[in-house]
Amino acid sequence: MGTGSSKNLASIFDGGENREDQGGSMLYVSLKIENFKLKFKTDLIPHVFGSAPLAGSWESSKALPMELESNSTWQLRFVVPPNHETLEFKFLLKPKYDNGPCIVEEGANRVLIGGTLQGDGRLALFKLNEEELIEYKVYIKADLVSPFDLAASWRAFHENRKPSTVRGIPDISINSGTELGGFSATVDLDLEHYVVPSPTTSANSGLVYAANLTETPRSLNGYGEMEVAVPNPTKEPSSSVILESKSVGTLSLQKNDIQKCISVDRGVGSPRLLKSPRTTTFTLDLNLNLETKNRMPAAAGAVAAAAIADQMLGPKEDRHLAIVLVGLPARGKTFTSAKLTRYLRWLGHDTKNFNVGKYRRLKHGTNKWADFFRGDNPEGLEARNEVAALAMEDMIAWMQEGGQVGVFDATNSTRQRRNMLMKMAEGRCKIIFLETICNDPQIIERNIRLKVQQSPDYAEEPDFEAGYRDFKNRLANYEKVYEPVDEGSYIKMIDTVSGHGGQIQVNDISGYLPGRIVFFLVNMHLTPRPILLTRHGESLDNVRGRIGGDTVISEAGELYAKKLAVFVEKRLKNERAASIWTSTLQRTILTASPIVGLPKIQWRALDEINVGVCDGMTYEEVKKNMPEEYKSREKDKLRYRYPRGESYLDVIQRLEPVIIELERQRAPVVVIAHQAVLRALYAYFADRPLKEIPNLEIPLHTIIEIQMGVTGVQEKRYKLM
Repeated sequence: MGTGSSKNLASIFDGGENREDQGGSMLYVSLKIENFKLKFKTDLIPHVFGSAPLAGSWESSKALPMELESNSTWQLRFVVPPNHETLEFKFLLKPKYDNGPCIVEEGANRVLIGGTLQGDGRLALFKLNEEELIEYKVYIKADLVSPFDLAASWRAFHENRKPSTVRGIPDISINSGTELGGFSATVDLDLEHYVVPSPTTSANSGLVYAANLTETPRSLNGYGEMEVAVPNPTKEPSSSVILESKSVGTLSLQKNDIQKCISVDRGVGSPRLLKSPRTTTFTLDLNLNLETKNRMPAAAGAVAAAAIADQMLGPKEDRHLAIVLVGLPARGKTFTSAKLTRYLRWLGHDTKNFNVGKYRRLKHGTNKWADFFRGDNPEGLEARNEVAALAMEDMIAWMQEGGQVGVFDATNSTRQRRNMLMKMAEGRCKIIFLETICNDPQIIERNIRLKVQQSPDYAEEPDFEAGYRDFKNRLANYEKVYEPVDEGSYIKMIDTVSGHGGQIQVNDISGYLPGRIVFFLVNMHLTPRPILLTRHGESLDNVRGRIGGDTVISEAGELYAKKLAVFVEKRLKNERAASIWTSTLQRTILTASPIVGLPKIQWRALDEINVGVCDGMTYEEVKKNMPEEYKSREKDKLRYRYPRGESYLDVIQRLEPVIIELERQRAPVVVIAHQAVLRALYAYFADRPLKEIPNLEIPLHTIIEIQMGVTGVQEKRYKLM
């Protein structure tokens, strides 16, 4: 039943008692139109308009949309009260994507009297133009029923969501998916028909140059001038800066040899433990000052525990971490910076990305050609060191205000530049250099072309080939002076972006967070592939409004499972290496059951959020019986933990292995899971703030396609029902 007709139906039931006195029966009407030749003609949507109570207007803007029952059939169901035995109406076609003209069916108005269609109305003809005519078959079914029967059927449907045919009347349902009259649960060959707008825009969409999404310089005044002291880049830093940490030498690891370690902690973060210098016992500091609060990540479990340990045991500067990128242009530094920033934010670490190129463009403009980047150009070198120092000062200032991890994105291709940065960071934050090395000519060529197409540096250059030649010259200038990293703490990624092996080298890396960063980078690659996220089909507990549980899916859920199987077959028909991931709860397993030909993997980490003692309750029951818990949840849904259950932050922690494995996969993955879990997963890919996770829109019977690749993350949504 469509949205508009459901409103009419609700008003009928609300006034059912008044209509009893009239003693008249009501008409339960089903309209269907069908055209097997128009499987690909999905830009025109059939509507119905006419007299009350169906539409109450002959204006096309008030016409009621029909619902797609199959790839060739549309349907609208409604109830006609007894004082409207005569009903006039017509079909019309409305454009799906714009406000273009509507196409009204040819001929006289259709007249329905007492449930019988007058005249020969088996065909509906639509004249698109002088030469093209569309023909639909029309099916009309009407049943005379009493208000008692309708009300009983309505109540039965809401109680068990199954067609009980109370008193011989088919249950009235909204999107119930009941297959009547031989209409099958098929999906259009043109999947674009099901595309719907996304409620949010991915923060690192491939349509936006990634560097433009980084931090904006705080030190630039209205005149584009800066006030910053630039350290002397020729002065070598003291040996204590480089050798301060406990070096264990250089460790070279083959990427495929690194063992996968999964650590899931179901505990939570605690107030910071403080040790008095006069005692040997620890006390809880419940009155944390602002500085301490800001240093604690908004996370639970292992992340919070590691943060406490690092604060208590590590050097002061280790409380703030600077990941400084190193590498030639077109080696994936900005891509790596964006992905690492997104991952750390999702884990709960306060992380920001500082792109020196953005600082340079805002300070000196975008019209800087290759000569500006020559190593023997003193003016260009001074200008580039100036903006690098500005970005570093901004990052350190942000850390002093409570920031935890800064990602510093620039070439930083000489020891002189890196020494300058280490001098600025001395005693203020710990630097780990992250060097990206790529020797694959095809990948480098692809990155160069993407750079010329997307970078603001060439936005005003209409000639692509001129921009291409200039960038190649810029790259040659950098290659002449490039010095690989061999100082301090560093991570080297050597030919890893293809996802087919490569090498990771680490030196002087210790601690929880640096270890997680290495583990993430080991599994990251640029191979394009789609990830499909969808909730299970509607379950009986969804119908009843109950949380938790492990019920089977309703008839609507079963219909969605069939539609999903057809969709997956069409969308991934050439992807034999694809896989299906579900939780261990039966509603996801049942939703995946019609999908054939692909391996299915059950993850306990994908189970719905554990609602503890509230399992099986409705939110109204929680509000009535546990008012304090209800208020606590409303106040902070992100951190609220159900009694003997979980919080959203707990869910994020147990999903980290899933994220790592999704990053590692090179083939498509279909994830069939639950609302809270998919909110957390979607927030990772869309780079949404943690505070937004509990309110992200993940509707039933909708597929969210995440396309991952070198241009970033792009999103498309398909609503099958």
